[in-house]
Amino acid sequence: MSRDEATRADVCALAIAECFRGDGEIMVSAMGTSPSLGARLAKSTFEPDLLMTDGFNLLLRKPLPLGVAPSDHDVEGWMPFGTVFDTLWWGRRHVMMGASQIDRFGNQNIACIGRWEQPKAQLLGVRGAPGNTINHVTSYWVPNHNARVLVAKVDMVSGVGYDRAAALGPETSRFHEIRRVVSNLGVFDFNTPDHRMRVVSLHPGVELQQVIDNTGFELAVPDGLDTTPVPTPEQLGILRELEPQGYAQKEVAT
Repeated sequence: MSRDEATRADVCALAIAECFRGDGEIMVSAMGTSPSLGARLAKSTFEPDLLMTDGFNLLLRKPLPLGVAPSDHDVEGWMPFGTVFDTLWWGRRHVMMGASQIDRFGNQNIACIGRWEQPKAQLLGVRGAPGNTINHVTSYWVPNHNARVLVAKVDMVSGVGYDRAAALGPETSRFHEIRRVVSNLGVFDFNTPDHRMRVVSLHPGVELQQVIDNTGFELAVPDGLDTTPVPTPEQLGILRELEPQGYAQKEVAT
């Protein structure tokens, strides 16, 4: 990995950072290596008011490199587990989760593969996904974009998608927002009349047909697709400081 040359993982990290643009002073829960790196990049550059923890219960004054434990000087507050739920219900939070499966309306599965009554594989369980998706902004990270992950129908709903949120009615779904899905191939959103997943941009070197072939449902494709931005030299330098071990480079499929 060159310090001066952007990789696909660097493009993904910047795309993830852009998911948090405009959020201001809210809590960010970025789950996983690339989401953590992208959130740190956002706080280090255009969203300095984002609140981030050390992954446990300490609020940090500034982003630290991945894997580095905070010193007393780095800590500016305490975020016990109960307070996380207070923040969740208040809506002042943006979570980026992974997705073992995700469908065209943003329904996410992290619970099991196969029929719920007799699954082929047990995964994490639904965890906090239902409450996250109903109470505040949610985005998703998919490091290996393929038709087994982006599926026509998820085996079990963990995170609530737009179709199911609409069925719950406005009183329950009024805070529901799936802002972005970032994968190793491109960036996607749900800004369509029926909230069906739409291609926003393709990463450099990725062709639209490659995305179509690796997606298990029909995507909305606008005219004149953009190319996902590449980090500037300044942003690339920050990424190298935040992730000197290159963990994200190993995570992102090319």
